[in-house]
Amino acid sequence: MSLPMTNHTLEKLEQLFAASGYKIRYEKGNFKSGSCVLEHSKVVVINRFSNLEGKIQAMVNLLRRGETDLSVLDEKQKQFYLSLTQSELF
Repeated sequence: MSLPMTNHTLEKLEQLFAASGYKIRYEKGNFKSGSCVLEHSKVVVINRFSNLEGKIQAMVNLLRRGETDLSVLDEKQKQFYLSLTQSELF
């Protein structure tokens, strides 16, 4: 499956992170996107100046590296997550 680089895909990724308890922040600065835990809060920081493709790639890479609790996801989100972890971006 090839992942479309669209705003809809970005929204689906944001919803997946939100369901997993992460807060997404788009911040400006000279940094690469990543995730961190601040005072027991799950936060993903995305460079607001990255293009759409860069934002999507950063989120997918974070999902692939982390451990996602599938029990908190609805059926569509589970399917989307599994398709992300089993496919390439392009």
